Amino acid sequence: MKIRCAWCEKDDLYRKYHDEEWGIPVYEDQKIFEFLTLETFQAGLSWYTVLAKRENFRKAFDQFDYRKIAKYSEAKMEELKQNEGIIRNGLKIKAAVTNAIAFLEVQKEFGTFSNYIWGFVDGKPIDNNPKSLKEVQATTAISDALSKDLKKRGFKFVGSTVVYAHMQATGMINDHIEECWTRQ
Repeated sequence: MKIRCAWCEKDDLYRKYHDEEWGIPVYEDQKIFEFLTLETFQAGLSWYTVLAKRENFRKAFDQFDYRKIAKYSEAKMEELKQNEGIIRNGLKIKAAVTNAIAFLEVQKEFGTFSNYIWGFVDGKPIDNNPKSLKEVQATTAISDALSKDLKKRGFKFVGSTVVYAHMQATGMINDHIEECWTRQ
């Protein structure tokens, strides 16, 4: 039997996400934007809620094509608010559009968003090597700094806890517990 991080043992959806995605370094801008968008929708909710609706989000948000999302009209945002397959929070929908615009600006400045965001960890994952879930933090000085910088650049729903979760999801931080089979 595989030993996993305790948070993912609830069901197959969590286990699949944990085993195949969580903590694996992501350098591709579109995938980074997908995770950032999903994390912003998760703010105040369970990650499971977002994960269960992920395919609906992909369809509703043009496969997370930030170039298209940056051009969403008020009518498109209103349409999204009526979409029962996603989280229909108007502020978060607007934030997705705002964040897509800011994402494009960061790309102009740094060449890629990946260059920008990975710069906060010197281009390589930070391995916290937690022994148990109790040792996993919710925020760090790095997530605080990244959150502050994202906000300065106009991003919304990017508090330090959201940013830290994003860093975990995209492999910028390895918080798999010591015994977890995916650490290798």
